[in-house]
Amino acid sequence: MLALGLVGIRTRVARAALCALGISIGIATIIVVTGIPASSRRALAEELAALGTNTLQAAPRETNEYALPQNAVEMISRIGPVTRVSAVANVHSLVRRSETVDPLDGSGLTVLAARLDLLPAIDAEVAQGVWLSPASETFPAVVLGAVAATRLGITSVRAGGEASQVMIGDRYFTVTGILAGIRNSPDIDRSVLVGWPAARTYLGFDGHPTVVYVQAREDAVESVRAVLPATIDPENPGMVQVSRPSDALTAKRAADSTFSSLFLGLAAIALLVGGIGVANTMVVSVLERRAEIGLRRALGASRGQIRGQFLTESTMLAALGGLAGVTLGLLATVGYVTYQGWPIVVPLSSVAAGLGGALLVGVLAGLYPSVRAARMTPTAALAAA
Repeated sequence: MLALGLVGIRTRVARAALCALGISIGIATIIVVTGIPASSRRALAEELAALGTNTLQAAPRETNEYALPQNAVEMISRIGPVTRVSAVANVHSLVRRSETVDPLDGSGLTVLAARLDLLPAIDAEVAQGVWLSPASETFPAVVLGAVAATRLGITSVRAGGEASQVMIGDRYFTVTGILAGIRNSPDIDRSVLVGWPAARTYLGFDGHPTVVYVQAREDAVESVRAVLPATIDPENPGMVQVSRPSDALTAKRAADSTFSSLFLGLAAIALLVGGIGVANTMVVSVLERRAEIGLRRALGASRGQIRGQFLTESTMLAALGGLAGVTLGLLATVGYVTYQGWPIVVPLSSVAAGLGGALLVGVLAGLYPSVRAARMTPTAALAAA
């Protein structure tokens, strides 16, 4: 049956190639319209994730009488979907470049007590020097935000060189590092960060955090936000203010939905066009090969054998077109995505759907022509030839 199905393809190579080309273009379209948007979506997702789509901030409501509990970080870390949590606290001190600067001139900067796990919780990095360590957090050492370093005139921290110092209150603190600019936490850029224990020892810090930074699984951000106030302070949940999820999270989910609808629509159109092309080719093939059909029927071929022959030919045409289309689509997708600098993402489901769709289209497109060929009587087929 397979050999008979390939007869028409072998004897009419140009027509078969053009028919397979129609299918291949349709399948390549499926690969391209899934691969390129998937790669674009991955790049968009990474860019939006950098905007803090999974980050929340908890702080006391504006009042001079309330402070977050000292164990707020430990309480939040017990929430299942929470992946990271850290905190800073305003120690209400002024920072100066030296003792010669006006004691009331704090350069618009804030002195914060910081936990060691702060950087990953706010997606921050050290540009120069080093972050606080279990050793340095107990000594008078500071790390400067990017804006704070500029305002204090400290542009570099060199290992082994003379360390820069700043004055907080009436004590000098050694600068151990400078942070890179933080897109999602500009308040940290304008801050001077002191170790949590050092702030207690040298600056009279009482241990109550001012802002708690929380990262959670993206699909559970809203649920975590709902339980944060009661988790931080079960007795006074109304005194805890939690930021709402980033607008970027909504944009990211909307983009996912838009891309999914686009995939389905374009894929359906591509398959429909390919199926019409195969059906048209097979109908013409049946009309041109009536002599062959009549001769085979006269020699004893059954209707089922005639039907199977043309159905096999239709399926093989679509399969060849599907393989060519998958290859063409992969090459086009990889080339375009590489040019754009996006991550290469080709869903395996789209490749499987392309091949499976080609076979399905071949079967459906060949049904009518094969049935029509099988209904021809030997005399009628030979007479019409």
